[in-house]
Parts: sequence; structure tokens; C-alpha cells
Amino acid sequence: MHHDGIDPAPAPPATGWRRLLARDFEEVAAGPWAAGPDRRGVEEAESAYVSGFNAALSRDSGTLPALLDGLPRERWTFACEGAGAASAVLDLLTLSRGRRLRDLLSGPAARHHHAVHLGAGRGYALLRLPPMRGACRGHPLLRWLAVDGYGFQRGLEAGVRMLHERAMPGLLTRARCATSDQGLGRLLWHHERASAEPVADRVAGFPAGRRGDLWAGVAYAATRTGGATGEELALLAERAGADGYRSCLAQGCAFASMAVVREGALLGSAVLAAPILAGTEPEEAASWADRALLALGHDARTHDDYLAWQAETRRAWSHRHQALAC
Repeated sequence: MHHDGIDPAPAPPATGWRRLLARDFEEVAAGPWAAGPDRRGVEEAESAYVSGFNAALSRDSGTLPALLDGLPRERWTFACEGAGAASAVLDLLTLSRGRRLRDLLSGPAARHHHAVHLGAGRGYALLRLPPMRGACRGHPLLRWLAVDGYGFQRGLEAGVRMLHERAMPGLLTRARCATSDQGLGRLLWHHERASAEPVADRVAGFPAGRRGDLWAGVAYAATRTGGATGEELALLAERAGADGYRSCLAQGCAFASMAVVREGALLGSAVLAAPILAGTEPEEAASWADRALLALGHDARTHDDYLAWQAETRRAWSHRHQALAC
């Protein structure tokens, strides 16, 4: 079925048992983000995710590159996220020790490492497995983004428990649940159709100890997926500041900006969001995350290192904010 304004995912190219894994575009159309024309961005992102997922199921290595060539540039990252999810699922089911994920990262998604790692976490969630074992085959620090992706997918599948009852995802330690909450924050942006006030109200309903990570996830999605006006983004910044988590909002925006800059094409959503959420242009916000990553050194790989990366990025925003205030 075709839905106005949204391109349906192509027919699954997979054969045999892989066809059983294919995702259906109708899942997107029935998702919580289905909205009017002014909120199409979040639905288009999930549509591209499904397309990338199905393409990665194919045994033809040219299927995903061909798909990317046929998609608008702003949807590539979401297609690569879907490909990351499918690659992780196939690696797990065939015991291939992360081979497909590595091939994806070195091949068609070479400039989309953030998206692939987020997708890998979604793949683990689809199989109800903890999201780190196979993801260890990816980037030593970006692999922790798989926990973020896991939180997004688990929230999507268990929406009432995690969004309304505010349950924590299973299979994770308490520390990793914090990173999972970033994915849940991204889902809040999608779930509330990129509408700032309902998103902020949702975040406010969670315990204070979880809200910083939720705000970071919200900012990541607002910067990458877009869908909000400048006025709504300003409301996000105001609400996060009043909540005491303004630096977390800026950090999420900086991480998203880093991903966008590495992909080589600035998205309109990042150009709009970064000056409001991070107080600067996407390139400078990205540089905070880049410098914080470099400062950790070549051996950074633990979850504590990942948390330190976030903390140093928040400090970079705080220093700039304080300097401007003087």
C-alpha cells in the first residue's frame, strides 16, 4: 500500500529463510509517529530504515548501494541504520562473528558508522539479546551506541511499559540502562511526532536520574531526524534548562552533529538545530565531540570511557556557554 508523501520500502530482495526476517512498510505506517504532513520526517526516517534492513538481507552485495543511490541523501543514514540492524541479526543467527557488520562498516556505510552501530543495537533487541557481544566487532567506542539503539527498539516494542510505566529495559546493567535511555529519548521524539512540548512533558514524567540521558537522546533525534520548527527547538532548550539538563541537550546535539559532519553533507535539520540546542554551528558542535574522543586516546573502549566522552563534550559546551556569558 502506498501512503501519500512516503515511499514504501521495496519488495524484500531476500530469498529463502531470510525472507522471513524482512520488515514490512505497513509497520511504519502503523507506528506511533504516523502524523500529518508537517511531521513526515520521522515516518520517512523509519521508512528508510525498513528499506535498508530489507536490502541488507539480500545475498547481492550491490543491493544496499543501489538503494542508497535511489534515496534522497538525507535518508541515507537511516537506511544504513536499518542495514546495521539486519547485519547484526544475520551475524547472530549464522554465528559469523560480526563479519557482515564489519563488511558494512568498511563498505557502503563507511561514512555512517554512528548509524550502523545504532542499528546493530536495534538488531539485538529484535532477537531479545543483550546488545554488546557482536557489536564488539565494530568501533571500540562507537559500539556503545548499540546500547542506545537497543533502548530505541525495546521502547518501540514495549511502548506502554517503557514510555508510560517508565520501566527499565531488561538484559542490561543499571549503568548501561542510562545509555539505553538515550535511545528511549530518541524514540520519544519519534513517538511525539517531533512536537517539542509533548516531548518535554514526557521527559518530565521520568525520575530525575534518567532525564539527562533522555534529553541527550531527544536532542540527537531533533538534530538528525528533524521535524521541528526553530520555535519548538527553542522550547526544548528552555525546558531542558529549567530541568537542569541543558548541557545534556547540547551534548546530544553535538554527537548528532559529529555524525552529520562525518557523513559529508550537512542536513537542514542539523543546520537549524545546532545553533539553538548547542548554541553554535554544527561543525563546532561536532568538534567538541571529536576533541573529547581524541582526548580519551587510542585505547578507549569501555563503557566508562563512553561516559567520559559524553561528560567531556558537555564540559566543552559549558565552557563556551560560560565564556559567552562573561
